[in-house]
Amino acid sequence: MLGQARIGTICYYVTDIDRTEAFWRDVVGLEVRRMGDDGSGNDWLAANTAGGLELIFFMNECRPGNTPIIVFDLTEGGIDDVMAGLAAKGATIVTPVSHAPGGWSGDFADPDGHAISLYQTEGVPRSRG
Repeated sequence: MLGQARIGTICYYVTDIDRTEAFWRDVVGLEVRRMGDDGSGNDWLAANTAGGLELIFFMNECRPGNTPIIVFDLTEGGIDDVMAGLAAKGATIVTPVSHAPGGWSGDFADPDGHAISLYQTEGVPRSRG
């Protein structure tokens, strides 16, 4: 079902967005972009690796086991169909398909409860049918 989808993003939950930005920029050496900087306190960070893998960082409770989250990029669309197919095969749906920055996302869990996310950009059909 996801054999043709590439892992496009790894999502981290962090407790301090400024500290995280400084670490990934100054220590690791990635170009870090602050996103959602609208004064609402909902800022998040994005950084790309040389291989095209995107790292994103959101403020959220940060504890072992809830981060990082691997995100499969559904470039061909069909997120609703993929989520329905996963549920039909017994996957636990954690977050139904919902609006995300620039597109749509949904989360399911592996048998140990690790979150795995799907993402597709806006403008790509949510269903294939």
